[in-house]
Amino acid sequence: MNIQERLSSRIHIGDIHEIRFYAEGDDTRKEELYALIYHEEEMMAYQALWVLTHFSRQANEWLYSRQDELIDGVLRETHPGKRRLFLNLLVKQPLPDSPRVDFLDFCFERMLSKEELPGVQSLCIKLAYNQCRAIPELLQELRAILELMEPDLLVPAIRSVRKNVLKRM
Repeated sequence: MNIQERLSSRIHIGDIHEIRFYAEGDDTRKEELYALIYHEEEMMAYQALWVLTHFSRQANEWLYSRQDELIDGVLRETHPGKRRLFLNLLVKQPLPDSPRVDFLDFCFERMLSKEELPGVQSLCIKLAYNQCRAIPELLQELRAILELMEPDLLVPAIRSVRKNVLKRM
């Protein structure tokens, strides 16, 4: 199977599962798929990210060593859909106890941004919590931000994530 060729045209969920199954069993194929998330052709990069978000838990562990690269990717990404997919990959990973300040700032900023997709806002809330929970001062700051968010003005997805994170605190 030529992964690049398959991702160069429109794919569906069945294609995603087929490509995922093909790539998961071989590190060389995973590398090939991973390299495509940075491809200059936006559709190909988007679809490669989409496939990676469907990796099994075990196959997703392969991405842990690339966490800084994924964070760098989300920080510079301008396409909102690709940004959401990068965040989807990161939310499945354990984050270090000392957070990257630039990524934490990004999460704080984007979870409050009205221009951002609700999926990105929700993922940023979850990731901010995961980064803050080991540091009481940051957790307190996150709580203050979440309490300032007016639940009646939030879309249901963000309202739910906000409520669940506040419960965990």
